[in-house]
Amino acid sequence: MTHTPSAPDAAVPDEISVAVSPVELPALRRRVQATLIATQILGGLGIAIGFALAAVLARDVSGTEALSGLASTASVAGSALVAMPLATLMASRGRRTGLVLAYLLAALGAGVVVLGAVLGNFPLLLVGLLGFGAGSSANLAARFAAADLAEPDRRARAISTVVWATTIGAVLGPNVAAPAGKSVADLGVPAAAGPFVWAAGVFVLAAAVVAVLLRPDPLLTARALSSAAGPGEAEEGRSLRAGMDAVRTSPRARIALVTIAGSHTAMVSIMSMTPVALTHHGADAQLIGLVISGHITGMYAFSPLMGWLSDRLGRLSVIGLAVGLIGAAALVAGTAGPSHGRTALGLFVLGLGWSAGLVSGSALLTDSVPQAARAAVQGLSDFVMNTAAGVGGLAAGLIVSQAGYGPLNAIAACLLLPMAALALRGALRKV
Repeated sequence: MTHTPSAPDAAVPDEISVAVSPVELPALRRRVQATLIATQILGGLGIAIGFALAAVLARDVSGTEALSGLASTASVAGSALVAMPLATLMASRGRRTGLVLAYLLAALGAGVVVLGAVLGNFPLLLVGLLGFGAGSSANLAARFAAADLAEPDRRARAISTVVWATTIGAVLGPNVAAPAGKSVADLGVPAAAGPFVWAAGVFVLAAAVVAVLLRPDPLLTARALSSAAGPGEAEEGRSLRAGMDAVRTSPRARIALVTIAGSHTAMVSIMSMTPVALTHHGADAQLIGLVISGHITGMYAFSPLMGWLSDRLGRLSVIGLAVGLIGAAALVAGTAGPSHGRTALGLFVLGLGWSAGLVSGSALLTDSVPQAARAAVQGLSDFVMNTAAGVGGLAAGLIVSQAGYGPLNAIAACLLLPMAALALRGALRKV
């Protein structure tokens, strides 16, 4: 295997050529997937460590519980803001450069969060959380990096395996938040900010793993292997405008985009307000933690199954499954009332529905656009997904305060209607 740039990578990244023989390609796929799994575990760990006490830290620094929700809002907003620039960078310089810079930005953001906590400066804390959101952007982008070199009939499984790896870090993260807080007790750092100290280190480690091991770059290698477009056409096709045009001209890409955004927004809207609903019915912090842990398990642990189903039964079939699961989850959770067991079941099924929508939608999106436009389209997808979820999270609080948790679930279920209609039309027309 050779990696022969016509100039240094930093200088002329678009002209990198990567020669990979058919014999070497399977080994390269395995190495890329192993690297992405490792970074996904680290990224998931860094995100989960910080999120575990983010709302508590925001409350402590702001002095009011009313502003504690801005912690998650700022992080989601940061992820949305980073998505498009990250896509532009990856389209130009490849996955490795984009992932490294995103993880380093997340580490810097975590450091600013700690500084804001030490100084008691709430606006600075929110600025740090915006940067911290880049960690989520990196983890989301990694699933598409797994698809770059995957065989078309195994693309969903490649995506789902990388998504699954997040389970390890996401489950481990909250459990090390308390030790992280204790570790900074003698440094003058508030205990609730300790997890962000650890998160910064984890993100730096993730960046180092990508920089050293993600070679050759999977996106640039995939482009080199593709002979569909000449050099000039490929360069033009990598622009964000070309990515938007690719979505507009592809019915399947539009189905995928609506699926990813709709399933994610419905999930975030319901999940974000479930702890509040549980407290209204006497649940303590330990029970809330168990419910959310079950939800996270549903989100990530079964993603390989969703990938297998998507490859075997087709993307549109699994999108239909996502609609059914999320709809069922909204019904169960929205009518649970004081039954904590029914709420937990609803949240677990909600996680399964999100997994089905994300994996099948991501695979369909990658299938549906030209190789040259994929990075731009994927970045557009993550931008729309995070922006919609941010709006959904804000609206969810207003809906619960004015109408209740049951109506929130009903409204979230309505977000499934465009997904269902487009997927059904696509299946009937065989687009």
